[in-house]
Amino acid sequence: MKVTAIIPDELVHEAQVLSNAKNITEAMIIALKSYIALENLKSLGKTLDKSPLQFKYTAKEIRNINRL
Repeated sequence: MKVTAIIPDELVHEAQVLSNAKNITEAMIIALKSYIALENLKSLGKTLDKSPLQFKYTAKEIRNINRL
């Protein structure tokens, strides 16, 4: 998709430097993927706060099962 956006030069330059991107397009793709991943992790964290994981076995039981 081709997009026209007005983004401050300093912001684009910093994203390009920090991501080691070859060009602006690659920097924007990396930045957007990173942002999406971060937001998905935040969402997962909130879900786990509401409903924590429950394990069927203890660590000791799992070690014993793995040794079989």
